[in-house]
Amino acid sequence: MIINQLSEYLVNLSYDDIPKEAIEKAKLCFIDYLAVYLRGLESENAKIAIKTIYELYGNDFNSLNKGFINGIASHSLDLDDGHRWAQLHPGSVVFSTVLALISDRNLDLDLTSEEFLEAVIGGYEIAIALGMLVNPDHRNQGFHSTGTIGAFAAGAVASKLLRLDKEKTEHCLGLCATQSSGLLEADHAGTMGKSLHVGNAVYNGILSTYLAKNGFTGGESLIDGKEGFIKSMASDLFDRHSDDSKLSQFIDMNLNKFHINNVYLKKYPFCRHIHSAIDSTLTLKDELNNLEIDYSDISSIDIETYKIASEHDNYNPKNEQDLKQSLPYAVAIALVVDDLSLDSIDELIDNGLFDEKSSDKDILKIREIVRKTNIKNNEELNQMTPEKRPSKVTINFSDDSYEILEETTFYPLGEVENPLKEEDVLEKFKLLNLKFNRNKLQIIKHMEDYSIQEVFEELDLLD
Repeated sequence: MIINQLSEYLVNLSYDDIPKEAIEKAKLCFIDYLAVYLRGLESENAKIAIKTIYELYGNDFNSLNKGFINGIASHSLDLDDGHRWAQLHPGSVVFSTVLALISDRNLDLDLTSEEFLEAVIGGYEIAIALGMLVNPDHRNQGFHSTGTIGAFAAGAVASKLLRLDKEKTEHCLGLCATQSSGLLEADHAGTMGKSLHVGNAVYNGILSTYLAKNGFTGGESLIDGKEGFIKSMASDLFDRHSDDSKLSQFIDMNLNKFHINNVYLKKYPFCRHIHSAIDSTLTLKDELNNLEIDYSDISSIDIETYKIASEHDNYNPKNEQDLKQSLPYAVAIALVVDDLSLDSIDELIDNGLFDEKSSDKDILKIREIVRKTNIKNNEELNQMTPEKRPSKVTINFSDDSYEILEETTFYPLGEVENPLKEEDVLEKFKLLNLKFNRNKLQIIKHMEDYSIQEVFEELDLLD
């Protein structure tokens, strides 16, 4: 049973067996998470969640409630890390769980930084291995993997931090399976439900861990059993392999591969499927500026991309959540504004981006470009996924004397084939959190020299 395999891996995972490359990537992912989480606490999503917890529980911000808020905050900006084969965002779940448990002084967890890294890397590994197993069937059935599989990741992290044995870890993951949830429609309908999925995953993972710790049973068959997670939420996959051992074989082959090394980091606050088109657009923008061509001379912009990306074709976003899923608006904004930082986009929103009567010059230009933008599902590019996430952008002109401009991006910025460097992540942190003393981040590089409590105290993460 898959739960047995995951639990055995998790219980036996030791810091000494983790390659240095994975350790260093985990530290970089931690910095990236903090950048997004700290700024995400200021988002409307997080503020509503905090207000709601106050209304329900008063000042009782225990680890469950903290985890819930952490998850919502870290996923609300669409800037958290991800994995293209697994089709999910592991960091927002994994680190939100760790932060909730370690920062809760009432729990008084006596942990080393090595144990912190074991839990983090174990959480990434389980999330990514499961995501790779069930996708694309799981996504095609309408589920948001970050929410569904996120519950397993959170339970895995919490089980490792609480040092549960194999049997109790199995029960924890079984309980996570039966609480796993998150509908993809919430992502694409312009709602805050997308970030709720992460908060819910963290909450359920921590709850499952404590229930299992105290003797509550889950069951070992809840992932690959006849009425389990895969049968219910990736039914085509289950039907293809219900009579053989290929599901378990896949897990065996994909555990302990340290998939965290293949996690991407994001620069732009848009859905990841939009990023390759943004990168192609920014390259063409440089050419336009070098040629001193005015944007009014553009007759049309053609975007050819893979199927999932082409479905992000919202030409009339009504709110911030809509905007993050809009390919035509992302491309238009990339052409018009000086940068694609969160602050630049917030400024556009403040100036009336969603107000049809807005007379702001940049907004009028953005809308003009959107009207000229065409999106096409290119089957050749679609066949390249998930190995690549390609987008071809073509700019045509009304003046025949101008040559047509074309650019294709196969690996968006932040993928391991086109990575963000440490200095890029630190710059991202700076742009998102101007008031934070970034010198404090240096402790993460050498965190093994300190207890995890000392690290969190230096980073002002304790209550």
